[in-house]
Amino acid sequence: MTGRYRPGRRAARTPDADPEAGPPRDARPARERTPQEQRDALIGYAFRALGQRALTQAELRAKLEKRSDDPDLIAEVLARVQELGYQDDAQVARVEGARRGVGGLRVRQTLKRRGLTDDLIRETVDARDPDDETQVVRELLVRRWSSFARKRDPQASAFGFLARRGFTGNVIWPAIREHVANLPAGEGPEEELPDDPQDSPEDWE
Repeated sequence: MTGRYRPGRRAARTPDADPEAGPPRDARPARERTPQEQRDALIGYAFRALGQRALTQAELRAKLEKRSDDPDLIAEVLARVQELGYQDDAQVARVEGARRGVGGLRVRQTLKRRGLTDDLIRETVDARDPDDETQVVRELLVRRWSSFARKRDPQASAFGFLARRGFTGNVIWPAIREHVANLPAGEGPEEELPDDPQDSPEDWE
């Protein structure tokens, strides 16, 4: 009999319920933004990105290129945020250069990865105080020596740890010798450290 309810039978799908159906016939296409609106939107995005963290020019440019394919507009936005003091590669370099707990090699690698110029990288690394790096290495050795001492070769473990943090061999080895010499009797190494070790963090770059 027609019209009788049949369990399990799906109701007929209307065109409006079809997820693959196109937009309504009376839908209007989105209005294309004017050049001024595009500029305002892009510069607003740049300010939001810089508000989250300090970015180098290269990093900010990469973000803007994902939002716009207009190189002139991107250059204009970069110039504007720099003019207002919101983006400054030299400031980014100073902050990275002042980081404690890492050596000059780590600073150099970080700045290079972030797209800074070779001249600015060299200037930043050269401005670091060698005596400060030596003191940081001494502090790290004091703080971490108990964990190094549990290794088969404590000196090698200490060297590897400090080298991964970007300190150079001419800072690491004298600090390790000094630290070991000051250890209580019986806690020092059975063999002396080499005078001219083959492993040097400069070779690891």
